[in-house]
Amino acid sequence: MCNYVEQEASHFIPSTTFYPSPLSLNALSWLAVAAAGSTLIATGVDVTDGRLDFREYYMNVTFAVRKRANCKGYKVGAVLVADNRIISTGYNGVPEGMTNCLDGGCDRCNQPERFQSGMGYDVCICVHAEENALLSAARFGIRVGNSEMYTTVRPCFSCMKEMHQAGIMAVYFHREWIHPDPGLQSQYRALENRFPGGVKRVDIADPDDPDWVYPKKPAPLAKSP
Repeated sequence: MCNYVEQEASHFIPSTTFYPSPLSLNALSWLAVAAAGSTLIATGVDVTDGRLDFREYYMNVTFAVRKRANCKGYKVGAVLVADNRIISTGYNGVPEGMTNCLDGGCDRCNQPERFQSGMGYDVCICVHAEENALLSAARFGIRVGNSEMYTTVRPCFSCMKEMHQAGIMAVYFHREWIHPDPGLQSQYRALENRFPGGVKRVDIADPDDPDWVYPKKPAPLAKSP
């Protein structure tokens, strides 16, 4: 069974309190199997005998969605859940019909030495996974209010405010992410505190190669004096 972490007020201070998820799943989705491998779930539960709880189930689906990501930076997958049903998915990449990021379509991603993680998103052409999940739902007339967002990485500032504005109730993420400017922690905390169901980390093993999912960026260029 997975554990999930109740995040404290500041996302810059990781919580050490773990809570067992109380829910269990009636049937295992083939997407979760694909995300975890053949017969083993990320936590080592044999799918022929054990069942995933819902938190782990949905997070495994985000791992499968992530495999479609097209970005030179982090590969991210997201899943929107309402009434215990998946209503939309999203992964990060350029807008529809444009040159893919992996093919050189994003100037920001082509110059990673110019931007720290979390900086320069206003000039990045890539659409984040959480944004794509929200936009796909809107495109097909699916209501997202009171739903939950599952994502493979803690959301950035922009995604947090967009999810709050869309009425998302709770956010579950897998990998921690910290904005490089510690002076902005109070602003991020203000957003985080607006989610009635909280912002929680789902603690399960990641089945994919971290060098592919989270490639290391070169050191940013030193600023001229």
